[in-house]
Amino acid sequence: MKILLPALPVILGFLLDCAVGDPYNIPHPIKLIGRLIGTLEKLVRKRMKNLRLGGVILGMTVILLSTAVPLALLLVCYHFSLIVGIVAETVLCCYMLAARCLCRESMKVCRAAESGDTEAARKAVSMIVGRDTAVLDRDGIIRAAVETVAENTSDGVTAPLFYMGLGGVVGAFFYKSVNTMDSMIGYKDEKFADIGRFAAKLDDVLNYIPSRLTAFFMVIAAPISGLDGRNAFRIWRRDRRNHASPNSAQTESACAGALHLRLAGDAWYFGKLHKKPYIGDDDRPVEPADIRRANKLMYVTSVFMLIISAAARCIIFGGLL
Repeated sequence: MKILLPALPVILGFLLDCAVGDPYNIPHPIKLIGRLIGTLEKLVRKRMKNLRLGGVILGMTVILLSTAVPLALLLVCYHFSLIVGIVAETVLCCYMLAARCLCRESMKVCRAAESGDTEAARKAVSMIVGRDTAVLDRDGIIRAAVETVAENTSDGVTAPLFYMGLGGVVGAFFYKSVNTMDSMIGYKDEKFADIGRFAAKLDDVLNYIPSRLTAFFMVIAAPISGLDGRNAFRIWRRDRRNHASPNSAQTESACAGALHLRLAGDAWYFGKLHKKPYIGDDDRPVEPADIRRANKLMYVTSVFMLIISAAARCIIFGGLL
């Protein structure tokens, strides 16, 4: 039984996230990492002319601090007591996962759309997507919410679980620090092209395996979730590269196929139209319940990754506790 102990914080952290989610009134580690990134970005822009080099220094500093702090905390907690260490790591694992938060926020869109309140749905979806929502109609709002659930199944849940399996919660902090940098400065526009290049490229590398593994699990999870697994696989094979990112379309295509929906396409960001290919087929009209279906698919998919992560933890860390 002792060999199973390393998996306990991951399993309990996942269950805690599903049950409680992120408390809004307590400082979140990801927000603290975000503040660090913002502060260092201003410092680099002020002190360095070579922003590409500055971006590398910024990135390495954020990664170092984001992993050193939880590592030091866990070393102290495990030195004090095995139970204290497991409890501390469980809480930190919970913080690194966003299944409950993703479901909670996307379901606000679902409920508003079901009640016919398009403006409330628009406001709710604006909190979870980066695109301009003013131009979206009711169907566009629902599609945007489904796309967000599909993409963030990997970024917010399964990829952190993947790195928990390889490096414990410190591995998850490493991943989330890079992922947060990418979401803040990893853009290709004139302002961020140089300073955010390191973060964007590293995020692509770190997500390469988790996104594809998540898409595979999503195909398997589709029939368990009452959706079309065969079509999920077909659309994934066809459309998994229909995105500027090498990873984002992996899960979006599997989800689109499972739901028999057409996702993606042109979108507005900061007042500028970005031309994008479609993902999936327009087999039927989109409906608010598709957000609920996407969330169910997200949870079932996450359980598969949890099993892999827990097994990896036992194999890698089994002799350390």
